[in-house]
Amino acid sequence: MQAIQGYYDGAAIRPLEVIEAKPNQRVIITIMDDFLETREATGGKSMRGVLSRYANPALAEKEEGAWERAVTEKNGDI
Repeated sequence: MQAIQGYYDGAAIRPLEVIEAKPNQRVIITIMDDFLETREATGGKSMRGVLSRYANPALAEKEEGAWERAVTEKNGDI
């Protein structure tokens, strides 16, 4: 079992750390009584670009058009 920190953005629960979980793995969510300031959560920076350290530039070219390729692969040319 692992514990990670995160926050609720009004629509979804967002982790502030890398999650090592598999699809359909059960989780326990505890709602705390205190609140995070947005700048506190990112060490004084804005939330913009906070996940950039996880970006893999080598995959950026593959991302371009990935959705279109997947749809075409699944459904063929329509």
